[in-house]
Amino acid sequence: MTTATVSPAASLAPAAPSVLAGHSIAARPLAAVTGAEIQAPLIAGGHVRYANLDYGASAPALSLVSAYLNEILPYYASVHRGAGYASQISTSVYENARNIVRDFVGGRPDDSVIFTRNTTDSLNLLAGCLPNTDGRPTGDVLYLDIEHHANLLPWQGVPHRSIVAADTLAGTIDAVRGELEQGAVSLLAVTGASNVTGEILPIRALATLAHQYGARIVVDAAQLAPHRRVDITADGVDYLAFSGHKLYAPFGSGVLVGRPDWLDAGKPHLAGGGAVKEARLDGVSWATGPARHEGGSPNVLGAATLARATQVIAALDPQEWHAHEQSIRSYLVAGLQQIEGVSVHQIFKDTNAETDTIGVVNFSVAGYDAGLVAAYLSAEHGVGLRDGRFCAHPLLKRLGLPSGSLRASFGVGSRLEDAERLLAGISALRTQGLGWDYVVDAGRWVPANDSRTYPHWAPNTPGTAGAAPCLDD
Repeated sequence: MTTATVSPAASLAPAAPSVLAGHSIAARPLAAVTGAEIQAPLIAGGHVRYANLDYGASAPALSLVSAYLNEILPYYASVHRGAGYASQISTSVYENARNIVRDFVGGRPDDSVIFTRNTTDSLNLLAGCLPNTDGRPTGDVLYLDIEHHANLLPWQGVPHRSIVAADTLAGTIDAVRGELEQGAVSLLAVTGASNVTGEILPIRALATLAHQYGARIVVDAAQLAPHRRVDITADGVDYLAFSGHKLYAPFGSGVLVGRPDWLDAGKPHLAGGGAVKEARLDGVSWATGPARHEGGSPNVLGAATLARATQVIAALDPQEWHAHEQSIRSYLVAGLQQIEGVSVHQIFKDTNAETDTIGVVNFSVAGYDAGLVAAYLSAEHGVGLRDGRFCAHPLLKRLGLPSGSLRASFGVGSRLEDAERLLAGISALRTQGLGWDYVVDAGRWVPANDSRTYPHWAPNTPGTAGAAPCLDD
């Protein structure tokens, strides 16, 4: 085990009222979320309200969604072929969830809405439905080097090409155009917003470009959908994928929305019950529509809570929503840039930070491993954020961060105090150092001699148990 050097740490005083006045809209959450007031134990003793700055990994459930879950849970039953009262209600809830989600993303009337496990599952499903002639793919999948692995790895099993994004959005669009001009591209796969830096890509412009050269476009909206309304009809998007666990819904449901022709002709994603018209001992006639890809018993509660979350998000006032988020983001970025040794990272030089970013800030602290900083913030300040390479290894390398960085992410349940706590912790680290011993255990930094315990119902095992090592160069 590796032990870090320690020294006493002091807290930074809260920002003056005059500094916070321009950020008053973010003084409280925009919407109530479950668990907003949970208490985190500090390594030196005592408790503090948990400052959740890890929304980009999994967002807390909206309180309205939790209430809805409690309302429908007594009626939970198997769907589609049950004659019983509860089964009929569950089927109605499940199938109506498709209409709700389709409306949320501005879908076309005939767009398929397929419920999956998550965004990764949705994109893998689409990878099995790419058009082919005589068993051979009719074109390549084109993707950028800035993608999350969910929108990178599924395409590596089919004919594909990758593009190195330029250091500007304008240059990146030119690079995409240049590759499309070479021909033989069936699908352009892009993220709606970077999960690493929060920068939004110009979806409508990229969709227009793809269609100009006879290709379709799929957008990984896992990060975008919880922060911006998407209209796939207006934007010309052919396929859209996102996840409930990032959109304030529990149970890990995902969804793929898009044009039905490829999906109805593609390989069924899960071979099993419910996906067939007729099964024989030596063959099968597959169903079309969403059922083709939803073999087995579906995640009824996951689909239902995802749909309910979209309704809550859709009811937010867009201006207030964006102002709340940008207030926290601008305050946090400005504060980090004022701390010596802290660098804030972005991909594109021409990103407009006020309009073209979501609630994600990526940064690093000179002289400290990102994992150590994250462990310190959690143990000594009750702040939770993400460290590492964020399932975007090629992007972290191009940003000059091959060993990882830190990501603070927030949303409708966040408040300015969360950003204040993070800034106070980083400032104290830079001026006073660590206040506790930390060791590396199972590849992760943890406090040494940690006597804190989990709630009585939770196994008191390390939080990184079972995680992939994510260490190979």
